[in-house]
Amino acid sequence: MHSSKEIIRLIKKIRNEKKMSLDTLSKKVGMAKSSLSRYENEERKFPINDVGKFAKALNTPIEYLLGLDEGNSALSFEYNYYPTSISAGIPLEVDGITPDDVEKITLPDTIMGRWAGNKDIYITKVNGDSMNNIMPDGTLIAVKPVELYELKNDDIVVFSTNGEYGVKHFVKTPDKLIFKPDSTDPTYADTVIHLSDIDELKIKGKVVMWIVTAD
Repeated sequence: MHSSKEIIRLIKKIRNEKKMSLDTLSKKVGMAKSSLSRYENEERKFPINDVGKFAKALNTPIEYLLGLDEGNSALSFEYNYYPTSISAGIPLEVDGITPDDVEKITLPDTIMGRWAGNKDIYITKVNGDSMNNIMPDGTLIAVKPVELYELKNDDIVVFSTNGEYGVKHFVKTPDKLIFKPDSTDPTYADTVIHLSDIDELKIKGKVVMWIVTAD
């Protein structure tokens, strides 16, 4: 798999070959021209999670930008995929999903990295904007089931209270658990659960990676 430097160099090369201006590409991917310029000049690390947007804007296969070999089936693994969206805004009721609803999704090992082939991992999507600084609406997330005691501050977790699910940053204090948004919209508030009410909380897993997909 290409490194972030290799990807942005390839993006710049393709953009120039297509005679596409920096301004045009930045508008296509919804990014400030100045930010894209800093990525191309390698003044800032290119966010690999955004590669899908660039692949679509440049009409280029994402596998080409990532440096993947689609023909080698040994480089991929099939994961359980829950065909719903876990809300990154107001928690969403998803307890109605049954084993019959679970689908499969195949992802390259080079995308999954250290989690490649992990049978405990499941894949789903987020919706809403309360995590849109790092996870735009529609982002695929890989979730590993964990126990509460395994979590560390600032982990991103899927949690539920009374069957309502959400995705947030996790913070533990001496008397409460806080689930914090990461949004461009300042109106999103923390979800706070006091330890005396912890029986209402279920940790469904830790988000170990996420993949921003093109629309």
